Amino acid sequence: VLAVPVLFKQALENTELEEGKSVSLRCELTKADATVVWKKGEAPLQASAKYEMKQKGTVAELVIHNAEPEDA
Repeated sequence: VLAVPVLFKQALENTELEEGKSVSLRCELTKADATVVWKKGEAPLQASAKYEMKQKGTVAELVIHNAEPEDA
């Protein structure tokens, strides 16, 4: 049985915001509830007070609270 690959229907877009604000990054996938791992460089991000991960159907979202220049 061949597995159908999960692809991006809508990829992430660059976002600019003021330091200290929250930002929401979203992408849309071709398959609902696919496993999504958010990374900064090669390091996977963990859910915390700073990073909030959400997923509903085909839309995966990362919210970064209190954004800093290091979050770029």
